[in-house]
Amino acid sequence: MAPVLTAEQQAAVAHGDTPLLVVAGAGSGKTTMLSARLAELVRRGADPQRILLLSFSRRSAHELAERAAARLHAALGLPATTPAPRLPWCGTFHGVAARLLRDEAAALGLDPGFSVLDAADAEELMAQQRLALGLAARSVAEHRVPTPAACLAIHSRCVGTGQPLAEVLRRHFPWCRAPGDDSGRALAGLFQAYGAAKLQQRLLDYDDLLDAWRLALDHEPVASRLRARFDHVLVDEVQDLNPLQWHIVEALRPAGAGLTAVGDDAQAIYGFRGAEVAGMLGFPARCTPAARVLTLTRNHRSTPEIVAAGNAVIAQARERFAKTLTSPRPPGARPTLHLVPDEAAEARDVARAVLEAREGGLALRRQAVLFRTATHSQALELELLRRRVPYVKFGGLRFLEAAHVKDVLAVLRWADNPAAALAAQRVARLVPAIGPAALQRFAAVGHDLAVFEPPRTAAAPWQALRELMAALRGPQARWPDDLARVLGWYEPHLQRLHADAAQRATELQQMSASAARQRDRLSFVTELLLEPPAAHGAEAGRPLLDDDWLTLSTLHSAKGQEWSAVHVLRVVDGAIPSDLATGHAHEIDEERRLLYVGMSRARDALALWAPQNFHVTQQRAWGGRHVTALRSRFIDDAVMATLEAVVPSPDADDAGAILTGAAPAPPAPAPPTEPSEPGGLLAELARQRRTGWAQ
Repeated sequence: MAPVLTAEQQAAVAHGDTPLLVVAGAGSGKTTMLSARLAELVRRGADPQRILLLSFSRRSAHELAERAAARLHAALGLPATTPAPRLPWCGTFHGVAARLLRDEAAALGLDPGFSVLDAADAEELMAQQRLALGLAARSVAEHRVPTPAACLAIHSRCVGTGQPLAEVLRRHFPWCRAPGDDSGRALAGLFQAYGAAKLQQRLLDYDDLLDAWRLALDHEPVASRLRARFDHVLVDEVQDLNPLQWHIVEALRPAGAGLTAVGDDAQAIYGFRGAEVAGMLGFPARCTPAARVLTLTRNHRSTPEIVAAGNAVIAQARERFAKTLTSPRPPGARPTLHLVPDEAAEARDVARAVLEAREGGLALRRQAVLFRTATHSQALELELLRRRVPYVKFGGLRFLEAAHVKDVLAVLRWADNPAAALAAQRVARLVPAIGPAALQRFAAVGHDLAVFEPPRTAAAPWQALRELMAALRGPQARWPDDLARVLGWYEPHLQRLHADAAQRATELQQMSASAARQRDRLSFVTELLLEPPAAHGAEAGRPLLDDDWLTLSTLHSAKGQEWSAVHVLRVVDGAIPSDLATGHAHEIDEERRLLYVGMSRARDALALWAPQNFHVTQQRAWGGRHVTALRSRFIDDAVMATLEAVVPSPDADDAGAILTGAAPAPPAPAPPTEPSEPGGLLAELARQRRTGWAQ
């Protein structure tokens, strides 16, 4: 049965076709409202084929479509055996872009068989161009040149924001400017070479998909055809749109007719990707007539005490839609601020608190530990391993970064796009006895399987590769049988290359289980590259071997999730906010929103942790091994009034300094004393050891 809508949600659902902005506070039932609005549009006569829903994850788009279908089924009074109307255009920005570009490829001068580069392959291609232009040698001989990953980040920021390279370097990457080259001439040449290499190999990276969509919407008659496809456009998480995405949305629905934008300015945390909360704040005024603004303020997730703490934190933000969330839930416990001596004590106490909650009936899966940066959980991970507590960690290695997954996708990508040199080189390296010299000869013949003569010792496995590619490119190719054929060819290489081949084979079988849901292998590869699974088994010590596990996650990766109990580590200046994000007011605001996102993940219990000291090995030469931390500047007096401070009694004086915001004096070193030794045999043993160590 569909959830009953609140008056706030119902107002948004019943809104007409004029522009609408829904400011949906944390836990306010945004998904319920949005799926109900989708269903209401269809019930009022909108063609489901002409509704576009844009989201930031395939999972959320699928969930919205499923919920809308369930509501439609009930609203239309359909029999149980009759499916509700499908909503085929629910997807991510990148997924929808890929579909539209393939449809309009001829008009845009694109090869419809283009391949999509994942982030790792884009970085590799950038590295190749950097090397070819001599920038790697210049980095050694003259001055440091940005790494390929940094070059790709700069390139992405330029495309996503539309800012000139010189401005991007000045504002966001000042350390990447070469002496006397403020305009970034060397990087401009590198980016041109990178673009030419993609064009030659019929490749588009993630940014190219959106930029090509923008270009199509700026040129007639393609723009008219794209706009005419849709009567209604609904966009989720609009606080995370960068200027390029805003351009696409507003070009699809000029003046805003039929446009519904949904988001929460308090959860805008992706500035490092070029997202600007100003886009959401200024959206109503850019529409004609101005967009109606509706606010969802009832937080159905968290207790009133947790909501009050979050309200106090976000109230400090400089630019925002003013709103105060309330909770209809019964009162609960106040959130706690734990003041601990150092990160080791933080790890011990968090592990203890998690296990105490488990013994009290709260499963590990209903608890989470969140942190600003992946390295902040290292001490806790060691403590969990020591206590044999299973956990899974998000915000680290991703599914597509696993070698076996990249190998299989490279075969499929090369089969569809013979010009994809990166994929061809990766596949060729899998063949035994194909070394660097052979790879160079293979590249020299344009990666032509028929022309290349492999080393004699590689003749048999190379012939197997030729037969595989001939089958994949021939008229007998069928999907998803193609994937089974590739996995059969890859299996002996998997066994040869990886000690944990059995686990990796299981993951490949799980991947193949979703193959039948795609109409062809090109769609399968594209969809998987555009949104891979968030994590895989190698991340976290095989949690599936246990019936329960704890979630560890960066704050960014936790967005959109919720748990009964949440612990937030290192709520101190230098961590939250990060010491790398204190140069500008807008960066401080984003760090504040990041803390708010973490706090608002909690349903019933929230604990913030503030270690007083951090061990720093580099400072031994300065006479000390610790630096002192103050509680986060975001936990001011107004926020403290909503929290319960927990101070360990042995360190009450030191921890109390964090409570007041004053830096405590470092502990005075104890005066050296001669150890008192027991008599008899133990005394003799101690003397012998001292003598032995002295020698």
